[in-house]
Amino acid sequence: MPASPSRRAAGLVCHGLARSPERGIRASLNAGGHSPPYGLQAVIHEGLTTRLESKGPGMNTAFTRREFVRGSLGLVGMIGTVPAFLSRTALALSPDGRQRDHERSHQENRKKKATPQAARPGEFGSPDERILVVLQLAGGNDGLNTIVPIRDDLYYKARKRLAVPAKKALKLTDDFGLNPEAPGLKALYDDGLLGVIHGVGYPNPNRSHFVSTDIWETGDPQQHTFTGWAGRYFDNCCKGADPVDPKLGIALTREAPLTMVGSRFTPVTFVSPDQLQWQPHHSNKGAKDAFNTLNGEPPAPAMPSAHTSPSAPLTTLDFLRREAFDAQMNVDEIRQAAGKGAAGPRAGLQAHLTMVANMIAAGLPTRVYYVSLTGFDTHSGQEGRQPGLLRQVGEGLGAFFKALKATGQSDRVLVMSFSEFGRRVEENASGGTDHGTAAPMFLAGTAVKAGLHGRHPSLKDLDAGDLKYTTDFRAVYSTVLEKWMGADAKKLMPGSFPRLDVLRV
Repeated sequence: MPASPSRRAAGLVCHGLARSPERGIRASLNAGGHSPPYGLQAVIHEGLTTRLESKGPGMNTAFTRREFVRGSLGLVGMIGTVPAFLSRTALALSPDGRQRDHERSHQENRKKKATPQAARPGEFGSPDERILVVLQLAGGNDGLNTIVPIRDDLYYKARKRLAVPAKKALKLTDDFGLNPEAPGLKALYDDGLLGVIHGVGYPNPNRSHFVSTDIWETGDPQQHTFTGWAGRYFDNCCKGADPVDPKLGIALTREAPLTMVGSRFTPVTFVSPDQLQWQPHHSNKGAKDAFNTLNGEPPAPAMPSAHTSPSAPLTTLDFLRREAFDAQMNVDEIRQAAGKGAAGPRAGLQAHLTMVANMIAAGLPTRVYYVSLTGFDTHSGQEGRQPGLLRQVGEGLGAFFKALKATGQSDRVLVMSFSEFGRRVEENASGGTDHGTAAPMFLAGTAVKAGLHGRHPSLKDLDAGDLKYTTDFRAVYSTVLEKWMGADAKKLMPGSFPRLDVLRV
């Protein structure tokens, strides 16, 4: 299947700046395995193309601004739907020159970017120094077998096969214990780094993976919102930057999660640092030459002389090369920070959290990281699957916070987990549990008020066999956005929700 126009245009910047149509437009710095195009061809919209044939080092296709606009690429009107460097190209070449200041401001903002300093112990840094790591437990984690109600007979009656024996559970309080395969989580709890919020959900819960995930990612159970709650944070906190620096959000996933997609922002997305560079195994020499031509360091602009005018026509290829080189420098910075070869495309949660710790230590300006662990949809054979997943979560987070502590960054970082739903109270005949509703959320970090928060759902008062939620997930989001990220949650989260007493800030 041929690459889509947006994918072909995106290949001009790095190995695969991809835009996915699923759940709306999801552009990302994503090295998804597609080679750059043969020749330098930017296919922007139906019938609107600019073609820069690869003719070697001597290529020089110059346009005046008037000629460029007369060619009606129409890029200025499509800034939200084309890669950032192409939209900046169109703006810089606009006939009234009004975006020259925009381009100058873009370059100045890059120069002003400073490496955030480690927060002093116990002070957690200022809100603009803090980092949020969102951990998705994809598939619907069974909350009852994660935070086990060890003194509730109804739990053991409903799960004669799957119930965690009270004697094996890792005791948290007299009433609750952790799954015995999660000693890493228990260690975080004992060290005062783990908070658990009971019974998180939302009204009229949806049991579809796709719909419920979208609800959690947009923060809107009414499904009237089409941007992610973190994406809206970037849209609002970075109003002075156009375009918003994509490095402010990094997702270690195969496609940009809706959580982090705003109307003006899309995160950098990859699963392996090696994907952020040309892959040498590709045999198409023409594609590689074209990629190197555009992404190589551009020549310095010629100084005006007695024979040239300061307003001489801008060489379009040189401008594109400067923009592409700038983008390539961005991804090189991320790749080097994450650690070359640190994790392959099939790497597990701990490897991805290690990359996050590396990027934090390297001083990237990233405010939100996103990682995901799949496999929690345990309709059958849950006893042999969920415990291992919980062990991965515990071991991954344990190693993550040790790495942060070693580099003096732990006070700047908060981890928040979510899953699209929990599981039904009663086990099924296949040794598993089916889609349910409410489930616990984890908060981890030195700023967390460790312990159990909220009210655990009653196993006596069920909704057609499902737990009734006791904490709205939007209250958790609003608390994190306001208390940790320093944002006005009322502008970002539809509705009004209480702030929870779960953080020490």
